[in-house]
Amino acid sequence: MKRLLILQAGQTELGPVYALAQAALAGAQTEAVDAQLLRALDAGLAELLAADALLFVTPEKFGYMAGALKDFFDRTFYPAQGRVEGRPYALIVAAGNDGSGAATAVERICRGYPLKPVAEPLIVRGPADPAALQAAHDIGQGLAGGLVLGVF
Repeated sequence: MKRLLILQAGQTELGPVYALAQAALAGAQTEAVDAQLLRALDAGLAELLAADALLFVTPEKFGYMAGALKDFFDRTFYPAQGRVEGRPYALIVAAGNDGSGAATAVERICRGYPLKPVAEPLIVRGPADPAALQAAHDIGQGLAGGLVLGVF
């Protein structure tokens, strides 16, 4: 069974980050994929190494990713070197501004692992409305489908 790790960097279970992560998780639910949603602060190297694909969901904080996601990267970057090359990932940013700074920062770090982007970042500006939730659902579904079909 393939594993999809969804890391959400929101501080609470309220708000757009958690809603977007839940929508992505719902999209990824299949019998052939074990989709797991964790807070970024609760995940570590073991979860990263066990994942066949990753989805990062972060709020934009001061034009950057959330500290919780940066903390995950800080804790896993060097121990993961040589062990995760080419694993597919996607990114969702809940933006209060434009989200591009957060997306650029995550993409730069992911290149260092190196992980493989398999979708354009989804940047949700403002509340997580039905269209944004559907887009997050579709990203989860696309990642799961790609794993099942061996596309990635």
